[in-house]
Amino acid sequence: MCSVYVNADPIQYEARTRSIRINNVLTTLRLENLFWDVLAEIASREDKTTNQMIAALHEELFARREDSPNFTSFLRVCCLRYLSLPRTDEAATKQAALRTILAPAQPAASVHH
Repeated sequence: MCSVYVNADPIQYEARTRSIRINNVLTTLRLENLFWDVLAEIASREDKTTNQMIAALHEELFARREDSPNFTSFLRVCCLRYLSLPRTDEAATKQAALRTILAPAQPAASVHH
């Protein structure tokens, strides 16, 4: 089972920093590439750019909460929640397949009686 995770393409868990303008303030966010890919997919489904989607999430989050949560963690949770939604359309299935790198099948162990 662990090979499914361990054999992931290292580029997926490499972190990347991007500059984003939120409320006319330029800020940087550091996320792993896989999260950036999922955010781009979410944005595409909403007909927005990734930056527009992130700014909209930021605006809605801070409109609901008075405290200041860790926004990067919030984005990771958004991605995981999005990925846990049931998928019925072909485009989502193709995107999920592109993100998933499975380990090569291991030969079945022979059983001797």
